[in-house]
Parts: sequence; structure tokens; C-alpha cells
Amino acid sequence: MSFENEFAFTATQFEIVLGVFTLTAAVFAAVLVYSLATAGSIAPRYRLTSYLTGVVMVSAFIELGLLALRWNGAFAWNGSLYESTGELFSNGFRYMNWSIDVPVLLTQLLIVAGITGAAFRKRWAAFVIAGLGMIWTGYIGQFDEIEGGAAFWGWGAVSTVFYFWLLYVAYLTLRDAKASAPNEAIKKLFNYVWILFLVSWTIYPLAYLMPQISATVEGVVARNLIYSFADIASKAVYGILLAVIAQKLSALRGYQPAIEAEEAFVEEAS
Repeated sequence: MSFENEFAFTATQFEIVLGVFTLTAAVFAAVLVYSLATAGSIAPRYRLTSYLTGVVMVSAFIELGLLALRWNGAFAWNGSLYESTGELFSNGFRYMNWSIDVPVLLTQLLIVAGITGAAFRKRWAAFVIAGLGMIWTGYIGQFDEIEGGAAFWGWGAVSTVFYFWLLYVAYLTLRDAKASAPNEAIKKLFNYVWILFLVSWTIYPLAYLMPQISATVEGVVARNLIYSFADIASKAVYGILLAVIAQKLSALRGYQPAIEAEEAFVEEAS
């Protein structure tokens, strides 16, 4: 049982969590529109990344909607607090959503990095195994989050090992991407992807550990803020950044719609 179910919430605390779900869903909807609207200005060899961003946005939007519904159903206003209705709120939806999104997000990185052939297949397999291993072992561990026993810490440790493997493969991929980048500007953008990757993916464990860090109402609010910040950064901002890189690479390789989009952006910026 998620530790959220152990508490009663003030109106402000309840609305903050619900508002965070709503805001995050709105961001995903907006990025879905952006990814589809800009796909035509990206060369065919990179365009799949925009469509995959759309897949991630739809999947994440549905997950946030389900979380909002469960949150509303799990608590009811008694005149002074939102208290449990007997229905359970669960963060399990997040893990199911990540099982879809993480392999897709990492596939996008391989596409924009220009990894092809046998190297693509090898890296993709490593990404999928490491990503799903990280998610599913963390999912098992979170069932023990209230007690904070051996299962919570043991499976959390296994999940962390998978994460470091995933991080290493991402580092190799971005290293190769920078080595083949046509100019310093593109290399700098790949550096931004690495920083975004490190920050957004590394703060997820803070949310996982929150029942042990702060088993309080404030801890519940903090956990959901952390999850939402990490989701927006690792999915929405990441998808936009990869699209920007793909468009610039397309323009440098002579793809006319990308060149026109770049010129239009420069004119508007000036």
C-alpha cells in the first residue's frame, strides 16, 4: 500500500497534489501538440523521435489522469480534512507507465545520436534490459515502503544497480553522438541532454525513499512534487530538446523544411 493512504490532508495539501497531477498532464498534452506540429521540419532519418515523443506524451497523460481519479476517489472532505474513503491510492500506475516510456525515451536517444546497425541493436537491448530491470525491481520494493524492511531496501538496491548500468550506456551513446556531431553547437546540446538525464533520472530515487525520509503529510506532498518535476523534465523537456537537436541536424544535412524552420526562428528571435 502506498504511504499516501496513511494520512488525512488539509484542503491545501489535497489540492496541491491534485493540481500537480493536472499541471503535469497539461504539459504532456502541450508537448504532444508540439511534437506532432514540428515533425514535418525534421528529416525522415530523425523524424521518428517526434512520433515517439507523442507516444510518451499520450501514455503519460493517461497515467496522470488515472492518478488524479484514484486520488479523488481515495479521499473525501469531512468538513475539516480530506480523509480516506477506504479506496486505495496507488503509485503502481507510475511504474506501469514507466515500463512503456523508458524504453521509448532511450530509443529516441539512439535515433538522434545517429547510432545504427549492430551498435543500435546492442545499445537498444542494453537500454531495455537495464530500464525495465530498474523499474520492475523498484516496483517490487515499493510494496514494502511503509514498513521499510529488507524488501524495500534490497529491491531498491537492485534497482539502483540497473540504473547505473543504464546511465553507463547513456553516457556511451552521448559520447558517440558528440564525437560525430557536425559542430560545437550540436555538441553543446548533447551535453545538455546528459545534464538533463542525470538530474531528472537521479531525483526519482528521492521520491522512492520519501516514506523513509519523511513519513508525514508533507512527505506525501513532496513526493508527488518530485515525481511530477522528474516526469516533466525526463519526458517533456527531454523530448523537446531531442526534437531541437534533430531539427538542427536535419538543417545541417540540407533538409529544406528544417532550414526554413531554422531561418523562421532566427527571424522571430531577432
